[in-house]
Amino acid sequence: MFICAKSDIGMKRKENQDNFRLGTLSENAVYTVVCDGMGGASAGSVASSVAAEEIAERISTGFREDASEMSMKNLLVTAVSAANTIVYHMSVNEPEKKGMGTTCVAAVACGETAYIASVGDSRAYLISDDISQITSDHTYVEMLYQQGKINKEEISTHDMRHYITKAVGVEKEVEVDFFTVDLKKGDSLLLCTDGLTNFCDNEMILKTVKSAEPNEALEELIDCANSKGGKDNITVALLCNK
Repeated sequence: MFICAKSDIGMKRKENQDNFRLGTLSENAVYTVVCDGMGGASAGSVASSVAAEEIAERISTGFREDASEMSMKNLLVTAVSAANTIVYHMSVNEPEKKGMGTTCVAAVACGETAYIASVGDSRAYLISDDISQITSDHTYVEMLYQQGKINKEEISTHDMRHYITKAVGVEKEVEVDFFTVDLKKGDSLLLCTDGLTNFCDNEMILKTVKSAEPNEALEELIDCANSKGGKDNITVALLCNK
């Protein structure tokens, strides 16, 4: 099992409000956490850093290789919920951090199974012979699409396409999505912020991950986003079952 991650400020932003953590849990297990902060001044970077650190700490200390799927769900959901509580209380008690929050996607890959938790619009993709999005975006336009009020093509041009309906630290409690997927030999799990997916399509992501070594793939994906304007921070992580 191999893991790597990289974050880039992009071409337009003055600060990188993305944060990530990654680590090895055992010979057969790794984890990563990717967060995209939001909030004025430096509050967004504080939210993403605090959340990523709390989730990583809880995964590192709570992981057991023989854990059941339900135990893994409890571990990841509890970790994200704990981060939500910390960020929320900071937002409420520190005026300069009012309203801050962060997206979050976290994954643990153990053997041939991956467990994913998500809040917001940072994504996880399974890359095998094809690419498939595992997580669901918690955005206003995704809600409209699911309701049949707009089509797929309208999502990327809608006036409210950047409006997130759910984030870590914005409300006192947060509902966390959880997914379990098979991660067979040769498969990869890609986690990223929307600084990548707003500029690089699925075909490009698939081709890059399949044709390059993991660390090189990260560089190429970030270069792709920057070559198309780099209007946001970009963070990408790869968990590879080699």
